[in-house]
Amino acid sequence: MSTRTDGPLVTESHRVDGHDVHEHVLTVPLDHSGSLPGTLEVFAREYVRDGRRDAPRLVFFQGGPGNPSPRPDVVGGWLDRALEEFRVVLLDQRGTGRSTPLDRQSLTGPPAEQAALLRHVRADSIVDDAELLRVALGGDTWAALGQSYGGFCLTTYLSRAPQGLREVFITAGLPGLDTTADDVYRRTYAQTARRNAEFFARYPRDLAVAQRVADHLEAVEEDLATGERLSARRFRTLGAALGTVSGFDALHFALEDPFTTVRGETRLRERFLLDVGRRLSFAPHPLYALVHESIYAQGAATDWAAERVRGEFAEFALDAPRFRFTGEHVYPWQFEEDPALVPLREAAHLLAADATLPPLYDADVLAQNTVPVAAAVYVDDMFVPYEFSAATARAIAGARTFVTNEYQHDGLRMDGRRLLDVLFDLARR
Repeated sequence: MSTRTDGPLVTESHRVDGHDVHEHVLTVPLDHSGSLPGTLEVFAREYVRDGRRDAPRLVFFQGGPGNPSPRPDVVGGWLDRALEEFRVVLLDQRGTGRSTPLDRQSLTGPPAEQAALLRHVRADSIVDDAELLRVALGGDTWAALGQSYGGFCLTTYLSRAPQGLREVFITAGLPGLDTTADDVYRRTYAQTARRNAEFFARYPRDLAVAQRVADHLEAVEEDLATGERLSARRFRTLGAALGTVSGFDALHFALEDPFTTVRGETRLRERFLLDVGRRLSFAPHPLYALVHESIYAQGAATDWAAERVRGEFAEFALDAPRFRFTGEHVYPWQFEEDPALVPLREAAHLLAADATLPPLYDADVLAQNTVPVAAAVYVDDMFVPYEFSAATARAIAGARTFVTNEYQHDGLRMDGRRLLDVLFDLARR
């Protein structure tokens, strides 16, 4: 292993299976505008295939918000395809992975201070970090690939710093430019209802099983391994899995045998509770819950939009006649029930009430865009509404789209090599 220090950038390097791997740590301002003091560290892991040392860089923006970049145990799929043409930089967006963590252990100040910090983990700050990293790595323009929220970040990048980009590729991640959280959730609830119908049509037995579990949780106290009671409403949030191909069938397997009998009493199996707890806990990625709605906030408070808009959809009421899972929605009561979130609940309420979060996209700049942009847009995406993505694609000058109903939200994970072939070809026509 070798170590190199170049100003604020520290790099450690090693070899992995025919690749040089460079681990970069960059110190960046907490607040790029300078109004809030302090610094953070941002981490990125760069893969360079043998013989591709002089290749241009491609930086990957992970989905989320609040998720770290991939940690591939083998180089395959989309990463293998990208390494044929690029040095690939896997960026841990601020607050995630090996970047300075932002969680209940680090956010120990008063709620107002916590909320002030959380204002600075949105796409605008992430893009400013990326630009500093690009310059620290030599300053050449780089290509960028964004999955899901990573595509939101790249739309901000095209708005704020297009001079740093040579090509942009987006999968399942073109946001509405001026849509509110309410607008988004009205469409995602409707799409989640359709995915519920598809799920229970494929697995009819699971409807009665899920209803029985929910009824049981209303009547009997069942505790997760982390000590908190599992509520029926929290159980319903397992439906986020319905938005991906990989999660759809996994949800069925989770429901296949949830009950047992203990001393004549019906109880949930321990292995079921372990599996559910693993799926529902925000401990690995608390930022997702904390800032999920704020990624849609541009000059107006979100005011817990998912909770409010849910009331417009009778099929998602707790007393609805047919059981339905919810989807990629975050609710204020989760900050009362999830131990990873409880210490941050007051900060979450302050962030939800913040009407001063600035715009993330510049429609005028996007209308004059000259960076080649290619985006995969999924008609049936449960998390990123197709209508908004299509409108944004039209608003970005020169953007080209691959519109398909072949994929759910995890298309890049499931068929990444093919998707990159399509997007590379689209961008370079």
